[in-house]
Amino acid sequence: MTRLILAGDSGPNLFRANLADLVVYFCSRFVWGPLPSADKLASYLGARLPDYRPADHWSTYVGRWPAAIKPSKDLGLLEFCLQFETVELWFDPAPNNQLQLIWLLDYFRPHPEVVARLRLRLVDFDLADIPPTGLGKWKVQDIGVTAAELETASRAWQAYRAATPEACLALLATDLSALLLLRPALLELLAELPSSTTGLGATEMRMLELIAWGFANTNPLFHFRTLRGTRVFDESELGYLLDGLAHGPRPAVAGLDDELRTLEKSNHRGRHEAYRRSRLSLTEFGKAVVGHREDFSRHNPIDRWWGGTR
Repeated sequence: MTRLILAGDSGPNLFRANLADLVVYFCSRFVWGPLPSADKLASYLGARLPDYRPADHWSTYVGRWPAAIKPSKDLGLLEFCLQFETVELWFDPAPNNQLQLIWLLDYFRPHPEVVARLRLRLVDFDLADIPPTGLGKWKVQDIGVTAAELETASRAWQAYRAATPEACLALLATDLSALLLLRPALLELLAELPSSTTGLGATEMRMLELIAWGFANTNPLFHFRTLRGTRVFDESELGYLLDGLAHGPRPAVAGLDDELRTLEKSNHRGRHEAYRRSRLSLTEFGKAVVGHREDFSRHNPIDRWWGGTR
């Protein structure tokens, strides 16, 4: 075994395309909810404990364990990487994937024996689009990981974990060129902070605008990514944002199925069916928010996380 890929949640596509001997993929969502503590992240990447929960250890998320190295799944990720000649980092431009990349680079930074094996694969397309036949027309640049990439990643990861967004805003005034996809990802993330005019982030405002244009079904809001123009959140998270727009004290959206008020978040099938039943429209208040005449957050409590910021 000589080649290992570390990737975001599209890692299974890389495995099916037979692009490496082994693919480890990361499903952590750093764009929604409170960030895991430093201890929890270290435990996730560390050696597997006897009483571990599968979701809490990196070894759970592997395309398929070859029999020859299956016993190695008990190792910490650092020790595991040392078994490979090269460790390739495949993280596409989506903001959550770029956050995963800077997290891992920050983790590897104090370990030169692992850093020496790292290769950064610059991917400017969605890895979810890779077919089983391989990369085809897509080109992927191969870049060595140097002190510049590691230092940039550490600065960005610490800034995102800070208790206020100012550190991330300050990053934009610095040189981030060592990680070419980081600056666009930060801009997308910062756009999701509440607007001083409407009290909403970019994705919430775009959903209201799509409803104003006549999109009454939830499918375009969730899946027409090019039309929506934002890509920070996944389908479940988009649903939670829509819930907040429709079920607050002063809703901006009418027609969202009332069953969503009481369904458990773990009931994915029930929630999916409720979203499909919904027929959306803007309330008069929602029209005023779209017109920048009202601040949604002044009338509706919002309790959410942005990185380390509540």
